[in-house]
Amino acid sequence: MAGLSSPPSTPRSRWRAGWWHVVFLVLDLPVGLVAVGVAVLVVTGVSTLPLAFVGALILVPTLWFAELFGWAERVRLEAFLGIRIEAPAAVTHPTSWRRLLLDRTRWRATAYASICALWATFIGAVVMSVLGACVPLLATPFLPSMVPPGGIRLLPWLTVPLGTGTWLLAATAGLVLAVAPLVAGRLTCVDVVLARWLLGPDPRDQIAALATRVDTLTEDRAATVDSVEEERRRIERDLHDGPQQRLVSIAMDLGMAREWLDEDPARAKVLLDSAHSASKEAITEIRNVARGIAPPVLTDRGLDAAISALAARTSVPVTVDIEGVGRLDPTTEAIAYFCVSECLTNVVKHADAAAVTVRLRQQGADLVVRVSDNGRGGADPAGGTGLTGLRQRVRAVDGSLTVDSPPGGPTVVTASLPHRIRRPS
Repeated sequence: MAGLSSPPSTPRSRWRAGWWHVVFLVLDLPVGLVAVGVAVLVVTGVSTLPLAFVGALILVPTLWFAELFGWAERVRLEAFLGIRIEAPAAVTHPTSWRRLLLDRTRWRATAYASICALWATFIGAVVMSVLGACVPLLATPFLPSMVPPGGIRLLPWLTVPLGTGTWLLAATAGLVLAVAPLVAGRLTCVDVVLARWLLGPDPRDQIAALATRVDTLTEDRAATVDSVEEERRRIERDLHDGPQQRLVSIAMDLGMAREWLDEDPARAKVLLDSAHSASKEAITEIRNVARGIAPPVLTDRGLDAAISALAARTSVPVTVDIEGVGRLDPTTEAIAYFCVSECLTNVVKHADAAAVTVRLRQQGADLVVRVSDNGRGGADPAGGTGLTGLRQRVRAVDGSLTVDSPPGGPTVVTASLPHRIRRPS
């Protein structure tokens, strides 16, 4: 039956699979009779509920049985039709009586049972009657002893005599049986629609989840735009205050050294030494400004090489553990690199740690980045802009960030990033 989940490819295979639909419709009759009992008990319980809640003794077990009935119907749909319907999400209730009497999932299953009491009973009886009539009619030409002497009476005023009429009825019954699997496939659509409507996830919950998702994405987009603009202003400010001033000083020292080169070589040498020292300081400041910007090694060789190079430049001993992580899409690689870079910077500035471990793993469709240190702990994401900006970047790609940093340490920062397949350049 597992093969029924994939659509048949040929008319013949579709016809064979249609017999599962016929069996499903035949089983609708006993299912409908059970549903009639559920509907009668629910009506009785609701009508007697005002009488000192006597009806609760009937209603509570009936609602529980209706939920079990809905579960059995989901199993039947998957077994015979290959259609899987997810169970609705559980709803928490503040009080026990609300959970027993006002559970939305159970009442939706009860509504499904009430509709099945009408539809399933009717269609099951019709299909069973048609099959029960067609099978004997198909056998009558080959078993003439089964036919009464006066012929086959279809209606009080219509009797088919033996001979040609019997063969015509047999041909008609065979045609009906040949077409039955195709018609049954259309009729079971009603059962599927009802089950998805009342036994699947509540559309109101899905709409609420989508609305919450839209609000979250709107907030994340605004936070990401603000974060990018703040980062741009930081880079502009740092370049203006640091490397730009150093470069101006270097240009002035080189110009003065050129003027004094012939007249006072010793003084020119001092100016050249000063320019050389200032150039080293400018390089260091440029590196600090570029902190968090993806380096060329990340684009060329991936996360393993980029994070290893980043760890080598960190003053605290860093252990890098990367296993099974290949090339990912550029956005995921850049955010993962920024996470590690920001965490290592925070460790150097605030943690007073003696060792750091960076671990990257692919878990399903997510890249998990974990940075842990043995420092003083007490990191608060709301206390500074570093972790706040980090969380904004991670949430911008629908990821998650957790910070576990009790006072006294250790601190563990975990980022989970969904990634896409890397497209060839």
